[in-house]
Amino acid sequence: MSKKSFSAAVIAGAVATVVSAGALTTVSTTGAQAAEMEKCYGVALKGENDCAAGPGTTCKGTSTVDYQGNAWKLVKKGTCATMKTPNGMGSLEPIKS
Repeated sequence: MSKKSFSAAVIAGAVATVVSAGALTTVSTTGAQAAEMEKCYGVALKGENDCAAGPGTTCKGTSTVDYQGNAWKLVKKGTCATMKTPNGMGSLEPIKS
């Protein structure tokens, strides 16, 4: 291996290490943020749910009406039950219609 090839390989390895470290930081930050959030049913507007919109849906953004009881939105932990909607309050469990 020539000196030039060796230097290029070392630089490429260093860049890969930095990129990998950045990805790990992002994952742990996202995990920490997720731990501070909770699923809140019945508070999402039409098409703005994060998931669980019912059978036959692909999930995110599939709620068909505002405040759909089986669709949830991630909200700050401890705030769901205090979120007022035209149908009552947010719920930590799916709301049956």
